[in-house]
Amino acid sequence: MTSELTVREAFFDFCRSVGMTTLFGNPGSTELRMFRDFPADFEYVLALQETVAVAAAAGHSLGTGNATLVSLHSAGGVGHSLGAVFNAYRDRVPVVVIAGQQSRAMLPHRPFLGADEPAQFPRPYVKWSRQPERAEDVPAALAEAYRVAMTPPRGPVFLSVPEDDWDRPARPVPHRELRTGFTAPPAVLQEVAGALNEAANPVLIVGAGVDDEGALPGVVSLAERIGAPVWISPLSGRSGFPEDHPLFRGFLPPVRDQLSRRLEDHDVILALGTPIFTYHVHSEGRFIPDGSRLFHLDCDPAQAAWAPVGTSVLTTIDAAVSGLLDLVDKADRPLPEPRVPLAKPQAADPIDPAFVVETLKERMPEDAVVVEEVPSYREMFHARLPITRSGGFLTTGSGALGWGLPVAVGRALTGSGERVVCVIGDGSIMYSVQGLWTAAQHRVPMTVIVLNNQGYGAVKALGRRIDLETVPGTDLPGIDFVEVAGGLGCPGRTVTTAAELDAAMAEGLGHDGPFLIDVRVTPDDTAAYQPEAH
Repeated sequence: MTSELTVREAFFDFCRSVGMTTLFGNPGSTELRMFRDFPADFEYVLALQETVAVAAAAGHSLGTGNATLVSLHSAGGVGHSLGAVFNAYRDRVPVVVIAGQQSRAMLPHRPFLGADEPAQFPRPYVKWSRQPERAEDVPAALAEAYRVAMTPPRGPVFLSVPEDDWDRPARPVPHRELRTGFTAPPAVLQEVAGALNEAANPVLIVGAGVDDEGALPGVVSLAERIGAPVWISPLSGRSGFPEDHPLFRGFLPPVRDQLSRRLEDHDVILALGTPIFTYHVHSEGRFIPDGSRLFHLDCDPAQAAWAPVGTSVLTTIDAAVSGLLDLVDKADRPLPEPRVPLAKPQAADPIDPAFVVETLKERMPEDAVVVEEVPSYREMFHARLPITRSGGFLTTGSGALGWGLPVAVGRALTGSGERVVCVIGDGSIMYSVQGLWTAAQHRVPMTVIVLNNQGYGAVKALGRRIDLETVPGTDLPGIDFVEVAGGLGCPGRTVTTAAELDAAMAEGLGHDGPFLIDVRVTPDDTAAYQPEAH
């Protein structure tokens, strides 16, 4: 075959055509030919560990709304990254993972650093996975991977490329467009609208899909049109409704019986862009209250298939909400009782973590993006720091730690300039602390606040739930996070008294580049997911 292009050139031409010109990675020997004549209009962002590379790429994707490239090293590098790949899959983040592979001629002999069955390795936590049979098929496979990643429900994809493929001849990938919005037939939307119009007391449950699709304005209009209170689904990776709105009620608990009780007296439940049956601990009981009618609108056929109750409707959220707004009647329902504001705790030593969050709320810039990974204090955090705008909050909906810090780094790298505030636990940050080095190298506008209770507090709380007062391996004494951060090029400050906190917040939030604040807080000695009082 004659061609003016190599696989490498056709690969980068396609990436350029779809706006994927930032490449996160940690390089190895099987990727070296990919980097020959690396294009000047591409940026390589080095991470010191592969989990950081994938999670930072995910943060970049969440900031740009487009898929982001990641380059990993054969089996070992891919193996290191899989916790972050799992998170990207659960959180529906489009990341295009390119993995090096040994030369094709070497593969029959089980070479050093070769990957056996590379396409199977990241499954089932990728939407698409392949190693093309021929070198010339690599550019077209990349194009297919990108389109799959960007098709709702979005998510990570994986392409393995033998190292000698990059220099082989290839053809350019023809340009084509992909239109991804879709909705249910008019009769189905009319069924949902009819139920809402006839409901005595409807309720909305929103999830990450609302934020992902930019559907927040329509969802607010729908809630106000029908006068329905709004909950955010359990363990949602994004917000989905302004948390200072009079209709907002809070976050549903990830416990079956407790969730059902929160929905009592609602005859019609409309869930938008969320798997509402995400539970962290087991309990018996009903999925939804007896007599309630559930409509579950989501773009994921798998969610529709396993949802245990209700009527599922396959649709993207923005399209469905637009259709419903044309069909639902304006309801005259009284607003819910106002949520009782929480009093700010008094300054005291040792420091109450709620005092830290309240101080942050007072100091934080209005346009800041909050990234949270504090499992021990998540309920308290959300009760005290309302997210009021689309894209203003990121976390993991899957629960695998090590996501928050590099996601914050990647989000800060998108270049929009707003401050990214990463509130993280002392246990969580050590899963991917290397991300501070990447943040320092790029001088990203990021403040990291470590709620340091010197242990895996969430694990201890879950232990107390089953009357286990002592859990081995859950204490974390002796880590100096400011010293660790400084060694990676990120300045910081340790706070041990409440009197020091406000000045530290001002310094950290105003610093030119990344800054870490290590706040020693009191541990929580309660059990996880205590049932609400009646």
